[in-house]
Amino acid sequence: MQKMFTYALLAATLFIAACSDDDSPNTEEPETPAENPAAFNSISEITLVGGETAAEISAYDPATKKLFVVNAVSSAIDIIDMTDPSAPKRQGTSLDIAAFGAGVNSVAVKNGLLAAAIEADPKTNPGKVVVWSTADMTVKASPTVGALPDMVVFSADGNYILSANEGEPDEAYEIDPVGSISIIDVKNSYTATTLDFSGFESQADALREKGFRLPGQSRESNTLAKDTEPEYITISADSKTAWVTLQENNAIARINITGKTIENIFPLGFKDHSKAGNELDASDEDGAVTFVTRPVQGIYMPDGIASFAIGGTTYLITANEGDSRIRPTSDDALDGYEEGDLYNEESRIKSVDLDPAVFTDESLQDDEVIGRLKITNTMGDTNSDGLYDKLYTFGARSFSIWNGTTGELVFDSGSQLEKFIVEKLPAQYDDARSDDKGVEPENVTVGKIGDKTLAFVGVERADVVVVVDVTNPAAPQLLQALHTGDAPEGILFISAEDSPTGHSLLVSSCEGDGKVNVFQPEEL
Repeated sequence: MQKMFTYALLAATLFIAACSDDDSPNTEEPETPAENPAAFNSISEITLVGGETAAEISAYDPATKKLFVVNAVSSAIDIIDMTDPSAPKRQGTSLDIAAFGAGVNSVAVKNGLLAAAIEADPKTNPGKVVVWSTADMTVKASPTVGALPDMVVFSADGNYILSANEGEPDEAYEIDPVGSISIIDVKNSYTATTLDFSGFESQADALREKGFRLPGQSRESNTLAKDTEPEYITISADSKTAWVTLQENNAIARINITGKTIENIFPLGFKDHSKAGNELDASDEDGAVTFVTRPVQGIYMPDGIASFAIGGTTYLITANEGDSRIRPTSDDALDGYEEGDLYNEESRIKSVDLDPAVFTDESLQDDEVIGRLKITNTMGDTNSDGLYDKLYTFGARSFSIWNGTTGELVFDSGSQLEKFIVEKLPAQYDDARSDDKGVEPENVTVGKIGDKTLAFVGVERADVVVVVDVTNPAAPQLLQALHTGDAPEGILFISAEDSPTGHSLLVSSCEGDGKVNVFQPEEL
């Protein structure tokens, strides 16, 4: 009897050991790899069907390992299998949005949901945010939002979807809807609350004195609410606060998500290019790439924005692209209009009259100096005598870091960003854009590798993503310049935790040639 018991016990022990080795699930969390934040390498690229001008914003779903990319050519959402990021594969069928509107502008993913910003036809009508399940691509909801939803984002907790509704005027500038922000309550049947800026009408003059732009105010029908154009959104880690770039207005709005109110507008002021450290290459006809100080004010006018927390403070980082108002914007739209019907705030410095008491150097208006530099004609004649005593150019050719509570400038990269690109990837600097907005920082996202907080700045005219260590927000360090496809529009960081390979990934989607690039950091 004792012998039989011993054999039985031995058999049971062997059975348990076999199960432990082969069958039982591994419940241990995989170790996060030690990665080098200054050494990203290209591991793959894929071109969307449609090719030129195809790829814009992208979003990744960890559950299905799918990358969803806005395809601007086909007005659809392309789906890429990212199971193996070194060999991404486009799925055969795109996600058609024709039943919901005329075009898709942005996508975001959270908790198995895909949200897309869909503009109406015409774009001045209210748009929609359409939500699908990523598991089976069934539509969950399609709430109506403001006119021309340009960007969509989930809160960190997944309870809210926000859209920035640009409210851009039509080509003839006859219809100009209000710019707005929509807050969609996921837990409350996707109910949308849309906020506009009419409550700030009485503050228009005070805001303008601090650098808030209202270029459309010269047209009698315009109000502050109509002239405010939300562009891009970032949300705090606690999902309570959002910040929205108002690009053409040169400002950032602060939003109380749970209270569903616009709390504040932070005018961003101007960047003095006459100061050391703020040099710019202002001519495309000087035969060289030369960074020098000039008597010009840069209007930050950020496009992309991201947020990160250091030491209990939330900081905002912006890509200061710049933008101008021109209506109509295309040759086709000119049909039926006389030249006097155009609204164009762009002028070149050589075509305006400068105040000789302020600008004593007569050579400034030469083409090889700053004569060809584009400025706004809506500002600069401060005493209304017909002479410009200040010159304001579009964008700041930089990235900036701002305090998320006060809106105060913490850091601006000055001329460092452009000089870094010239140093690291000289062939990528396009001197032909020197008279316009330089390299045009377009978008930015943030992520963490180890104990480092990184920002990734997409630079449209150089076809580059610059990797920046922002762990010290007051003294960021530029680490690397990565060559992408033509005109990176979307910049996406996939954490090692969410990545299909367990390694951090950086994805750029490029509107100029439809390429989607994938980068991965080296292991330490």
